[in-house]
Amino acid sequence: MPPEATIERQGASSGPALRAAVDLACALDPVQLARRAGITPDPWQAGLLRSQERQIAMLCARQSGKSTVAALLTVHEALYRPPALTLMLAPALRQAQELFRAARGLYRALGDVSAVEEESALRLELANGSRIVSLPGSEATVRGYGDVAMLIIDEAARVPDELYAAVRPMLAVSGGRLVLLSTPFGKRGFFWREWSEGGVGWVRVRVTAAECPRITRAFLEQERASIGDWWYRQEYGCEFVDPLDSAFATDDVRAALDPAVTPLFA
Repeated sequence: MPPEATIERQGASSGPALRAAVDLACALDPVQLARRAGITPDPWQAGLLRSQERQIAMLCARQSGKSTVAALLTVHEALYRPPALTLMLAPALRQAQELFRAARGLYRALGDVSAVEEESALRLELANGSRIVSLPGSEATVRGYGDVAMLIIDEAARVPDELYAAVRPMLAVSGGRLVLLSTPFGKRGFFWREWSEGGVGWVRVRVTAAECPRITRAFLEQERASIGDWWYRQEYGCEFVDPLDSAFATDDVRAALDPAVTPLFA
């Protein structure tokens, strides 16, 4: 049994010295926090958890584990960088609740950590001063927050551009982290632009359903047959595809607007 496994098994019930060692290991390495919560991260998840980059974009198929990464980053920030405010945004209330439940479930799985001062369906405030707040994607509901340590946007491809523009200034003073996670939704919107044109300021991870060890090939073959190639490429293959009703392909339109291309007729 590796040493970290021994720590995970004994940390909750052993003496203060070992509990302190477990806490230090988790503080230094979010992967250890995941293991303490009973999660063994996939290699790509472990890489993101250990990343120090301020801007993260996860282009991942459904059920691939992107929400788990976001929840782990949230809980780690709340426990080991207090008093930290993490905002979790999503296009709709139901999606905001699901992401918050993932973070709250991980927090509860850890057991002996900072006590809860206040809790609701979309808010968790810890005794160390950290707060986790989940909000549906409306510009009216998110304004007023400042000094945000971490901003997480779920289903980012479906969040309006104006909301993205409204929340980015929340990180201006704090220098906080920005985490985007989504499946694709066409070649449009801020998520697509940050993914394709956002420059070197991002760490980008793309995980298709075929790369997820928990999704079988038989299931994917059945899905492709059931929903068709266009939906499959988007939902499971993580491709930014044009809408079915598009008269012209996005790449063709962009190429037509390229100033480097010489017009056929002057």
